[in-house]
Amino acid sequence: MAQPFGPKATINDQNISAAKVDHLPIVKHYAQRLGLVEVVNRLVPTQMEVEPGVIVLGMVLDTLSGRSPLYHLEEAFEDCDRGLLFGKELAASYFNDDNVGRVLELLYEVGTQKIFSSVSVAALQRFGLSTAHVHFDTTSVNLYGDYPNAAGEQAPFDITHGYSKDKRGDLKQFVLSMLCVGGDVPIYAQIEDGNASDKSVNHGVLSIVSEHMNTHGVEADAFIYVADSALVTEGNLEQIGDEIRFITRLPATYNECERVVRSAIETGQWQEIGRLAQSRATQHRPGASYRVHEGEVSLYDKTYRAIVVYSSAHDQRRLKRLERELKASEAQIEQLSQGYLKKRFFCRADAEAAAGEAMAQRTALHQMTVSVQECPRYGPGRPKKDTPRVPVAVEYGLNVEISEDSDALAKRREAAGCFVLLSNVPDQDHDGYSAEKILRTYKEQHAIEKNYGFLKDDQIVNALFLKRPERIEALGLILLISLLIWRLIEYAMRTDLAQRNTTVPGWDNKPTQRPTAYMMTWKFKGILILCVGHQRRLAKPLTRVQEVFLEALHVPQSCFTQCARAG
Repeated sequence: MAQPFGPKATINDQNISAAKVDHLPIVKHYAQRLGLVEVVNRLVPTQMEVEPGVIVLGMVLDTLSGRSPLYHLEEAFEDCDRGLLFGKELAASYFNDDNVGRVLELLYEVGTQKIFSSVSVAALQRFGLSTAHVHFDTTSVNLYGDYPNAAGEQAPFDITHGYSKDKRGDLKQFVLSMLCVGGDVPIYAQIEDGNASDKSVNHGVLSIVSEHMNTHGVEADAFIYVADSALVTEGNLEQIGDEIRFITRLPATYNECERVVRSAIETGQWQEIGRLAQSRATQHRPGASYRVHEGEVSLYDKTYRAIVVYSSAHDQRRLKRLERELKASEAQIEQLSQGYLKKRFFCRADAEAAAGEAMAQRTALHQMTVSVQECPRYGPGRPKKDTPRVPVAVEYGLNVEISEDSDALAKRREAAGCFVLLSNVPDQDHDGYSAEKILRTYKEQHAIEKNYGFLKDDQIVNALFLKRPERIEALGLILLISLLIWRLIEYAMRTDLAQRNTTVPGWDNKPTQRPTAYMMTWKFKGILILCVGHQRRLAKPLTRVQEVFLEALHVPQSCFTQCARAG
């Protein structure tokens, strides 16, 4: 029989082994709640001696172990408690590269979307996730290598150069699109060609989103599709029609965007929202404060709700552009003023007429204040001593003072802090959304961006040095399942703490109601399991902090000592 884990010693005829498991039994427990092993085994037929579901679980555990990167599982599981993590004793050779590679190929052959859809359905059913909002976004994933055979009709997607969101245009890439519910819990993902545009990807997702949500038991009128500004094209809006409710951001390139922002600023009728961030404000990080204005825009012969949002955290790019415009405006009016300063007039009436003409001259952000001043002209020679100098004539010139147009500049600065949300969600009826709720829903979009940070972690991206797109797609499935479990852990903790209105000790033991999954891993770092004969026990009792986290996670302490099957 294979050794259960780690180095062994023998005392009084009993084998004693020890292994560090950290937080992995918690990950195993959540995989068990999903029925991960059973789902994969049911969908992936094989003649192999190994179970595909167990190999998948091994790759998920390795992904979430914190080690780098995802390869050589055999060595990774050599000294771990395989009986505890997999529910049965397995030799480390069970996870050799040949077995893992073959399982990856089987996952691709069966269909990664089919497998992930089944796992995400289980997540929705067993964790009570909200499907009211479905968030969509894309990112580019860089790859290292030439990939000469990763193109053409036979390849599942084209690995090629495209617009890199990581500013690495020198590298080939693929584009990953994702649908999430509950803010950041993934339920669908698709790998696209490396040069695919966000607008075309949105168009493709819109064609299947209703059908996909229906497989999760959610009707089209029961969810709201939330996406970034790439959603706004004539084709996409026509495809949406009245079938799908949506919230997105109206691109500033549309004239209607500028018009509705200008209207909001001119009317000054704002609804104060205040801070939306759930983190505590500090002196150095006060957080943005918001106010909203309800309006309408007309796009492609159809009218939509337009929520103008002002944020105190001004758009830095637009502010920098405004500063450049301010300098250009100042230079332009300086040039205008020089022409008037050089002029001389022989009568005041002409000078005053010119002053009026000058004051009518202004640039976008500057204006001139012009006054007439007398300029006496004296004859040649020096005056006699103690004799006042008498002018022979009086001419008139202009005195020019340049100032910023404070009203125009204030409006431009206010406009720089504004963006427009576009939606067809009604503001009335039982399921209507107010302007504030539209904003709060859209702000949840940032959560999906955190997922891309997880998937692009250097320790994981390094593992994407694979020569076959099929293997990359299968490995992407492993990463998505890992991400799903990671987010479920976070969701479960936060939901429990909110329901009980309590906290757990966070970083520096400061109480928090929004712990992260990463924070949880640190709280269980160094957990050591002893195996005496066939009995497992903790090397030392759990701390009170660890017990509090387990309570929020709804995980029993026995997960560290009992070898439950992770099915």
